[in-house]
Amino acid sequence: MQNQPGRRQLFRTTLLAGAILLSGMTFGASAQEVNLYTTREPRLIQPLLDEFTKDTGVKVTTVFVKDGLIERVKAEGDKSPADVLMTVDIGNLLDLVEAGVTQPVDSEVLREAIPENLRGADNHWYTLSLRDRVAYVAKELDVGAITYEAFADPRWKGKVCIRSGQHPYNTALIAAMIAHNGLQATEDWLRNLKSNLGRKAAGGDRDVARDILGGICDIGIANAYYVGRMKNAEPGTDAHKWGEAIKVVRPTFANEKSRGTHVNISGAAVAKHSPNREQAVQLLEYLVSDKAQSMYAKANYEYPVKEGVELDPVVASFGDLVIDPLPLTEIAKHRKEASELVDKVGFND
Repeated sequence: MQNQPGRRQLFRTTLLAGAILLSGMTFGASAQEVNLYTTREPRLIQPLLDEFTKDTGVKVTTVFVKDGLIERVKAEGDKSPADVLMTVDIGNLLDLVEAGVTQPVDSEVLREAIPENLRGADNHWYTLSLRDRVAYVAKELDVGAITYEAFADPRWKGKVCIRSGQHPYNTALIAAMIAHNGLQATEDWLRNLKSNLGRKAAGGDRDVARDILGGICDIGIANAYYVGRMKNAEPGTDAHKWGEAIKVVRPTFANEKSRGTHVNISGAAVAKHSPNREQAVQLLEYLVSDKAQSMYAKANYEYPVKEGVELDPVVASFGDLVIDPLPLTEIAKHRKEASELVDKVGFND
């Protein structure tokens, strides 16, 4: 009986050691997970995530948030399971940062892969792929070069197609025009562009190609990656016919300081309260690896942010992409003015 307390103490000590060991095992398992909140349709990036899991053993749980990403993360607070926040459009990325739902990531891998003008100066956000805003041109037209400003030339009266001026792709382009040429010059440009429209500014980017095939327009403004999708579509489908009806010309700004093509981005940030921060950074670094960047280029037809990555043959046929060197943060400052101009000139009416 005198030994009973010692036995109980030994039993408690053994239980405690087992609990600590079990806790460590549980923590180790959870550390092999990363939770991705994304506004991008999961099917577009799932192949990359599958390869990440295959190569690293880290499981990715994807939550598709079509609308209200900031509101959701804020509502979850410091208990949010979100590790990585992924979205498209520089404005949306900056909104995440301004809302206080991201944290800085100081990664040499990310800095070396991503040009300075395509990442946050405070290391809160990083570009993962590029979407260049280009000219869709009827393939029979002799147009080898064009500036964004030239879309407003009288030559194109009644011959231009474009989607809504309030779409983020276009407000970003208009914001870039303001940054380069000033507010008044951009207003004049937008009014003249409106007068050149062959139909109401509506629909999507692929509708620009559709309406060029249909003879409604000769030229339009749209994203290049849609052409990769269309030209690689099954022969005989409408999408393939639309893609075959056009060629891509990469416009530049007439501003002598630029001479580059406007790009928007897909990008990501690490969530402020990420429970798996190490794995979150690991995922971002993986997404700028040669392997992942090549998959971006070949699966989504987006332009890789990292130089020297092999492109899809259709995208490669567009020629070299010379990016407008103006920092995306500078362009984003003019988003509100751009949106107001669209309404002021009645661009969508």
